[in-house]
Amino acid sequence: MKTNGSTTASAGVTSAAPAYPASGGLPLRDILLTGLAPAIWGSTYLVTSQWLPPGQPLLSGVIRALPAGLLMLAWGRTLPAGSWWWRAAVLGVLNIGFFQAMLFIAAYRLPGGVAATVGAIQPLIVVVLAWAWLGARPRTTAWLAGVGGLLGVALLVLGPAARLDAIGVAAAAAGAASMAVGTVLTRRWQPPHSPQSPLVLTAWQLCAGGLFLLPFALALEPLPGHFTLANWLGYGWLSIVGAGVTYALWFRGVGRMPSSAVSALGLLSPVSATVLGFLVLGQALTAVQAVGALLVLASVWLGQRAAN
Repeated sequence: MKTNGSTTASAGVTSAAPAYPASGGLPLRDILLTGLAPAIWGSTYLVTSQWLPPGQPLLSGVIRALPAGLLMLAWGRTLPAGSWWWRAAVLGVLNIGFFQAMLFIAAYRLPGGVAATVGAIQPLIVVVLAWAWLGARPRTTAWLAGVGGLLGVALLVLGPAARLDAIGVAAAAAGAASMAVGTVLTRRWQPPHSPQSPLVLTAWQLCAGGLFLLPFALALEPLPGHFTLANWLGYGWLSIVGAGVTYALWFRGVGRMPSSAVSALGLLSPVSATVLGFLVLGQALTAVQAVGALLVLASVWLGQRAAN
């Protein structure tokens, strides 16, 4: 394997300058490709509840991240160099390892709606962190997009029978905060035109995150006696598509778009989860949920406008 010895990467040059025309706004292609990632992530709650073995949040995180990361690393054949060794480790823990653990703990302990609502605080956290670390002073529309998205997700997925679990809520909030920090740091450490491609950056982080989770999974969770065909199909979807493909698209967007615009696209995940529940599980879609979905989509649009 080769190492990436770029002067830019080794010296740690950072930049908050956007990789898009200042007068032309965000390219539609970047918005659509980046938004595809959270739309696919919306299937996580459905796959976890229907196809994965019960009570295995840490193991599920390892299987989702590590195999895809190793395959992508073998394909890209590029190892980190210089400061990217520790940067990849930090980003891998924040964006993958710790986040996946918290995501699956929340998915196992909470209804998807409650977990998605708590996770919707991420755009607001990103706005604050991007302001503090990148000097990206947020516009009023960015705040409105964050608050509107949170309210829309609540209308979309919360119901009178929503069950709260303190550990599940704390895990969902911790996961949202971890991914928010990771998103802003990825933007800070991945300036436009950096030689680190989305594929390479994704491979490093998936491997680092999976290796971080592995000892905790082995120590804290008993291994299942066997995996069913449904388990293998679920893990295959979450690893190949739900991790390898989607994280490459996500980190591509992080490198090209402002952090606030990327995080606003994350609100598409609960919309996708609700639509899948309606189509696959036959769950009802009420008028209030329809209003919530429209509010979320409006907030996503507003989040992109705030970056122009």
